[in-house]
Amino acid sequence: MRLAMFFCLSGALFCIPHIQAEFYTSIGQMTELIFTERELVHSLKEYICSAESKLAFIKSWADKLDVLTQVSTADPEGYLAHPVNAYKLMKRLNSEWPQLETLVQQDLSSGFIANISLRRQFFPDDEDERGAARALFRLQDTYRLDSELLSSGQLPGVQYSSHLSADDCYSLGKTAYEEEDHYHSVLWMQEALRRLHTGEEAFVSQAEVLDYLSYSVYQMGDVHRTRELTRRLISADPTHERARGNLQHLELILSNEATQSSTMATAAKPITLETYQRPPSHLSDREMYEALCRGEGATMTPQRRSKLFCRYQDRGRNPRLLVAPMKEEDEWDSPHIVRYHDALSQAEIERIKDLAKPKLARATIRDPVSGVLTVANYRVSKSAWLEHKVDPVIARVTRRIADVTGLSLETAESLQVANYGIGGQYEPHYDFSRRPFDSDLKIEGNRLATYLNYLSDVEAGGATVFTDIGVALRPRQGTAVFWHNLHRSGRGDLRTRHAACPVLLGNKWVANMWIHERGQEFRRQCGLTEGD
Repeated sequence: MRLAMFFCLSGALFCIPHIQAEFYTSIGQMTELIFTERELVHSLKEYICSAESKLAFIKSWADKLDVLTQVSTADPEGYLAHPVNAYKLMKRLNSEWPQLETLVQQDLSSGFIANISLRRQFFPDDEDERGAARALFRLQDTYRLDSELLSSGQLPGVQYSSHLSADDCYSLGKTAYEEEDHYHSVLWMQEALRRLHTGEEAFVSQAEVLDYLSYSVYQMGDVHRTRELTRRLISADPTHERARGNLQHLELILSNEATQSSTMATAAKPITLETYQRPPSHLSDREMYEALCRGEGATMTPQRRSKLFCRYQDRGRNPRLLVAPMKEEDEWDSPHIVRYHDALSQAEIERIKDLAKPKLARATIRDPVSGVLTVANYRVSKSAWLEHKVDPVIARVTRRIADVTGLSLETAESLQVANYGIGGQYEPHYDFSRRPFDSDLKIEGNRLATYLNYLSDVEAGGATVFTDIGVALRPRQGTAVFWHNLHRSGRGDLRTRHAACPVLLGNKWVANMWIHERGQEFRRQCGLTEGD
């Protein structure tokens, strides 16, 4: 009885007969083993070549990452202050390291496999990578950054230069595409295409980029440019049947429109931030908000500035402030916003941050309809709550806030410490509650005032802006700003609508305390009229 065995060698199929009788009994059959061994040698050489190529790639990648980690670990916070560095870290750990793990998966005895398998549970996930991508889109929009400029890492005050590759730009464009954000998909696919045209080596092909780009451009309503991009796609990949069908459809749509020459002129224009209109926003004051973040739109006139003063604040001869009065500076007259200088020492700042770091969790907002605490894309930060008595430093800082504001902190909330992430922000909002059914209001009253400590400087972005009055306050480490959220009548002061601008470059830390109404009856008395 004969059994046939099949081996796939070097991409070809060889049929080797196997018989139960011993090979050594027949020279004729042994000759077949000679050819079998030859094919095995060829196959082994191909495997060695493939393994050497794989190992060379892994070594090159490891060498590159070795240099990068030496720089990043020397100053982690400074390195991650650059949003491009932060995005690429999310992308590497979520997408690239798992690919490398798969590449060496065959060597099950490798210590690397055991190590990465153990640490994978602590890696960023897809949502981290998408969140980092959305942060770059947000920075791009708010500060009007061209894709080419942002991808080259050219930001103000850059300490650690970084850039996005064609593959990075493609990943950003694909993230936007998957979220049906075709505006940003167009911007980043176009940048990926530009980099490929310069000869940059990449894993992604021009055809792949053009496929996404043409569809997103079509979704933006530009049929002329879509046709031109589809033609380029077919030129790059003549076998792309779907593109051919799309081209016929586009030709039919444009049959009665502009001539070929005008179409080519339109298609030749570079795609920039101004080429297409941004999708509408849920924010009615987005334009003012973003203008203030860029340092534009401020309404401080010389006449108004002349009404602002600096002073030493002792708050009615408070004994502690008599010994060490607080330096108080007017930032705005109505509503009155002040800044306190040297409000925190460097040692106090470091202690507050050390206490907060283990407790940091994603910051939440209260749903305006349900009243339930939830996370939101318009508040991108992590926060921790520090009780007044958790540490002598917190107790001392709390007492200082009570002294300088002249308000009781019996019903104040705990000190909230916040650290902003990549493009971290908090869009325009009110600190006071506008929900009359809020049960907390019956016990402690509404949020009367806000006291905001700046625990760090921010190289670019990250300002606190008031969109109704056109005020922008830059973070300055060790200072604090203070304002009342309510009129003396108890009504909310709508002029206090404010926001934390996206952090363009830097690591922003703040610590705020919300002071409630109850207990202030004899400290901030009602006026004679409702508007007081």
